[in-house]
Amino acid sequence: MDEVASEAGAWSGLVTPERLGTFVRCIVLILIGVPTVYVLSRIAGRTMKKRFSDQATMLVRKGIMYAGLSLVLLMVLQQLKFNLTALLGAAGVVGIAIGFASQTSVSNIISGIFLIWEKPFAVGDVVKVGDTTGIVLSIDLLSVKLRTFDNRYIRIPNETLIKTEVINVTRFPIRRLDINVGVAYKEDIGRVIEVLREIANKNPYCLDEPEPFIMFMNFGDSALEIRFGVWFAKEQILNLRKTIMREIKERFDAEGIEIPFPHRTLYTGSVTEPLPIRIVGD
Repeated sequence: MDEVASEAGAWSGLVTPERLGTFVRCIVLILIGVPTVYVLSRIAGRTMKKRFSDQATMLVRKGIMYAGLSLVLLMVLQQLKFNLTALLGAAGVVGIAIGFASQTSVSNIISGIFLIWEKPFAVGDVVKVGDTTGIVLSIDLLSVKLRTFDNRYIRIPNETLIKTEVINVTRFPIRRLDINVGVAYKEDIGRVIEVLREIANKNPYCLDEPEPFIMFMNFGDSALEIRFGVWFAKEQILNLRKTIMREIKERFDAEGIEIPFPHRTLYTGSVTEPLPIRIVGD
C-alpha cells in the first residue's frame, strides 16, 4: 500500500494543474493554428491566381505556409517555457555551420531567385534542358520539377538551369513545324509546291495565317530538298505531327510524286567508259 501511495504521489507531482493547462494550450494552438495557416494560404492562392502567374501564386502560398507554421511552433515553445533567446542563438550557430557545409544549396537559392526574377518559363510551360523535355510542375528556390511526356518526374537544380541553354517550347502562342521533304529529280518543283500548299490548307491543325513556308532549299545527293513549314497553335503540336506526315505520304502517292531513297551512280572518270552492269535473272 505504501508503494502504491508513493507512486500516486509521484504522478500527482508530475501532472499538476499548471502543466495540464500548458498542455491544453499547446494542443489548442496546434489544432487552431495549423488549419488557420492552411486556410490562409489557400485563400491567398485563390486571390492571386486571378491576377498573377501560377509561379508567383505557388511561391506566396509556400511562403505563407512556412511562415505561419514557424509562428505556431514559436508560440508552442513559448507556452512550454523554452528560452527562445538561447534557442535562436543556437540556431544561428547551427545555421552558420550548415551554411559553410551547403555552398551548393546557397548557389541554387541564388540561381532560383534569378529564375523567379527573370521568368524564362512559368508553371505549365514545356521546356527542354539538354536532352530532357517536360512540363514545368513547380519552380522552387532550390530546383525546378518537370514531368516528362512518358510520365517521369525529374528534378533539375537551379544552378544547372542558369548555366545551361533552356528552350521554352510553349512560350509563344503559335509555332512553326518544319519538315524536310525530298522528291526525285524528275519531279516538277512547281507542282510539288502546289501539292504541299494544298495539304497545309486542308489540314485542320494548320493555321491560315501566317501562310505556310515552302522553299526549294538544295540539290541533294539523291533528291531535290524542299523545306515545308506550317504554323499551328502550340496546343496542337501532337495532333499536327500525327496527321501531317501521313497526309504528305498519301498525297504524294496519289499524285505519283516519287520520294526517292538514297542511291549512288558509279563513274570512273571522263576518259573511260561507264562500268558495264548486267542484270541476271533467276
